[in-house]
Amino acid sequence: MGLGTIDWAILALYLLFVLGIGWVSARRTKSGTEFFLAGRSIPAWVCGLAFISANLGAQEVIGMGASGAKYGIATAHFYWIGAIPAMVFVGVFMMPFYYGSKARSAPEYLRMRFDEKTRGFNAFTFAVMTVFSSGISMYAMAKLIQTLHVFDQPFQHLGLPQNWIFHAAIAVSALVVLVYIYMGGLRGAIYNEVLQFFLIVAGFAPLVWLGLRQVGGWQGLQATLGPSYTHVWAGMAHPATNRLGVDAFGLVMGLGFVLSFGYWCTDFLIVQRAMAADSMLSARRTPLIAAAIKMFFPFLVILPGLIAFALTSNPMKPPPALHGVAAAHAPAEQGIIPFKLDSATGKPMLDAKGQPVLDYDLATPNLLLRYFPTGMLGLGLTALLASFMSGMAGNVTAFNTVWTYDIYQAYIRRQASDAHYLQVGRLATAGGIALSIAAAYLASRFNNIMDLIQLVFAFVNAPVFATFLLGMFWKRATGHGAFVGLVCGTLAAALHHGLTLPDGSLAGVKGGWIMVQHIYPSEMAQNFWTAIWSWSACFVVTIAVSLATRAPDPARLAGLVYPLTPKVGAEAGRWWFSPLFLGAVVLTGALLLNIIFR
Repeated sequence: MGLGTIDWAILALYLLFVLGIGWVSARRTKSGTEFFLAGRSIPAWVCGLAFISANLGAQEVIGMGASGAKYGIATAHFYWIGAIPAMVFVGVFMMPFYYGSKARSAPEYLRMRFDEKTRGFNAFTFAVMTVFSSGISMYAMAKLIQTLHVFDQPFQHLGLPQNWIFHAAIAVSALVVLVYIYMGGLRGAIYNEVLQFFLIVAGFAPLVWLGLRQVGGWQGLQATLGPSYTHVWAGMAHPATNRLGVDAFGLVMGLGFVLSFGYWCTDFLIVQRAMAADSMLSARRTPLIAAAIKMFFPFLVILPGLIAFALTSNPMKPPPALHGVAAAHAPAEQGIIPFKLDSATGKPMLDAKGQPVLDYDLATPNLLLRYFPTGMLGLGLTALLASFMSGMAGNVTAFNTVWTYDIYQAYIRRQASDAHYLQVGRLATAGGIALSIAAAYLASRFNNIMDLIQLVFAFVNAPVFATFLLGMFWKRATGHGAFVGLVCGTLAAALHHGLTLPDGSLAGVKGGWIMVQHIYPSEMAQNFWTAIWSWSACFVVTIAVSLATRAPDPARLAGLVYPLTPKVGAEAGRWWFSPLFLGAVVLTGALLLNIIFR
């Protein structure tokens, strides 16, 4: 391995900081509230950065780079229409319900608004989703370590097969996350996420700058890749004329409304960060602070994918100053993005048309290897490690909270001491990581982990968003309606996935496991329409069943439903710091970016 001493020192220093933060946080984590909600004592700016970083896991840093290489700058839709409007909505309208109700989790809010069976169904599906998300982060990290040949020499000395490196990387990385979450709980996760945010920015900003210099800047990318890669709205009139394989309606409805609002407004992994804030005003500002920063992240995480694909299409010699890993693993005659290899045969995987499949997940890591010299390489690798830590830790802290309060306390042991539930939460951390290991191996079947995570969101977040939307804004919605709607929405997602298949894919994990009735141009298009069908089924069925069943007592809905909740008054301080004004500014910025890159 060609890492220099300074590279190893940077990595070691980061791991010491991570474990140190966990140890310090453990000294203040003496109760369930401290472990699961950080005592609701974190300032808004810290929660805002953690809000971003919890989402800025390996599936975003590596997955968005992979999507940039596969779909082009249109991947920015995941930010400018697929995140920013929903983040503003949750800050302005939904946080008063979450924070004001004193719910300890999103499923617990559903119990307060509807009934126990609705909470139970959502808790179970959410727990499954967090395991998949955490597993995807784990898979990305293990694959990165394997690609960087970190353990090649030790395994050779021990006489162990090289294909065991992937398995060892999963075990080691899981152990590190287990230690600092077990000690510090949510507080440890939040402060580590703030550290990870700054490391990711420091590690990837130089990578984008060096890569753009190599391809001739943005104009060079446009000249090399063409408008389908460098314009976000080009060809959106029809699925066959753009790289995402979806038309404007499917994009706006599937991503901009269902998947986006379903994730940012109902996913407890995200909401938990705002619920840890020290006041209602801080909780409302948290997603707005995050949105103001997040709208610029496409330039940090998507551009490396475009640059890598441009260099794969037009291979260039690595700069002469490179050495070590970069020189060893980026030969001049080879592009940045390699073919995806079958783990059993070691040969390139083929699609249904017999064409080799590019391994887009390696776009960003290989670009880093090619252009970072010693020292900078250590910083870049630490940034990738940080992205893994933040993504996995965020899912694990959400999992242990939902498991403890919404499954264990609700159905296994209702009456126990706070110390008992604190210990259960710590044990759930270990259990969640063990389940995530299994999910990591499923992720290896996809050549773009963002495709997989959006599919999981279509099954879980899409229907639950319909439930939350009706529950918060329609007082007539009933518990029976919510439960039946959630079940039907999930079944609709399964049915749609089982009857459709992305172009070039084989029936099985990627769809068509019932029969193939429709072929989508891409996996992402299939995901968007799976989400649309799932949300629509849940929305319609919830309304129909609610109207056919007894209306809930309005007296118990105060503070849980918008029409029956006292409106939040004017905030103290300057008006330009109010959630409404901040939200308007953020939405204007997102609109301008859509216009500039249209």
